[in-house]
Amino acid sequence: MARRGLSRTASAWFVRDQPPEPPEAQVADAVPYRSRAWESLIKEEKTVYAEKARKWNSKKRPQKRVKETCNVPDPVPAPLTAKMPSVAPLPDACALSWKNDQDTVADIFYFLDIYSYGKLPPHCEQRFLPCEIGCVRYSLQAGIVADFHHFIDPEVPPRGFRYHCQAAGDGTHKIPISGFHLPRSCYAVVLRELLEFAQPDRGAQPRFFCRSNDRFRINWCLGRMASITGIESHWELFALEDLIMKLYEKKYQKEPSKIWVYRKLDVCLWDFSRNTRCKWHEENDIICCALASCKKMGYCISKSFASVYGVPLTAAHLPLQNSDCDQSTNTRSVRLDAGHIQNVKGESSGCDKPLGSPRQDKEFVLSNCDSPCGVKTSPCETSVVQGRGVTRLLRSASDLFRSSRSSGLFLTCPCNNREERVM
Repeated sequence: MARRGLSRTASAWFVRDQPPEPPEAQVADAVPYRSRAWESLIKEEKTVYAEKARKWNSKKRPQKRVKETCNVPDPVPAPLTAKMPSVAPLPDACALSWKNDQDTVADIFYFLDIYSYGKLPPHCEQRFLPCEIGCVRYSLQAGIVADFHHFIDPEVPPRGFRYHCQAAGDGTHKIPISGFHLPRSCYAVVLRELLEFAQPDRGAQPRFFCRSNDRFRINWCLGRMASITGIESHWELFALEDLIMKLYEKKYQKEPSKIWVYRKLDVCLWDFSRNTRCKWHEENDIICCALASCKKMGYCISKSFASVYGVPLTAAHLPLQNSDCDQSTNTRSVRLDAGHIQNVKGESSGCDKPLGSPRQDKEFVLSNCDSPCGVKTSPCETSVVQGRGVTRLLRSASDLFRSSRSSGLFLTCPCNNREERVM
């Protein structure tokens, strides 16, 4: 017998129509005894029970639709709702090209960054809640010529994710979700003014550049604002790493190392520079700022390629305290190879002999303005800092050995690891 809720066969209806007799107690027990009777029925009699089974099955479940694979195109997916962002495609870096160096230094780039309250799971319609946007207009010849900044009025966080969004903001830009005293701009105002800022010439297509790790978030936020406001625009969002590699290849005719590119962009040299962050982040001493992120992109390119392309540095290329530095002063060397220090120390004759100049491939040399934030160095002096404390320990032990020569104590010299009695 067929289970309740499933399809029934013609033989099952035949068994149900035949009342059970002893020794059958129920209909299910009568199945073995009715099987021979079902086989003895003629074709016309079986057709009656087959019709009953067909009618019953058609009422309990709909008929399956048979998909025709021949001469029938695949169904078109349903259009997205108005709230879903129409994410623009990400272009390739091959579109970046210049005829000569003059076109390269005169080309205008727009560095863009959008901060949000964390990143929500994929099943959430609101993947990001944008809260701050920054953009600068930059050229290698003129530096940063204009900037754009807004605090964005965020959407209501999805139910259950308010703490997650606020905690993500507290760990980075520290912009509160509610109770923010500065005015915020809605999506329509932000997107309209951004497109006007990035299109100084009529008919020009805006080209934005951002870090590759932030590319998905920024592209999603732009699509979200465009889908909600209904403002249609076609923009191109490139990776900043690709721009740096193109500028390098244009001048040196070879591809740079990706590690070199990432190291240039990961510097913290301008985190606390003046006139870099927005007013609110500057007053509250917060490093993460969308406007500062965009300006530091321009600083990095100016620092790396201005001298290569013969462009003099100005206050628009670098902050004031960095643009006036001399290229030959304020050099800070940091030793990071302990093995190299030990080898040089073993070759020296005395424990207090100063180490020679480190090799170029085993040190970070931060010229003129590359001293880390918070470290004061002399503008006309070169300082060397060992990366390990073992060298300073050896020098202090050697000084202690010489100063206590008349004390009569037993000391262990760290140079030869031998215990001696000082007379």
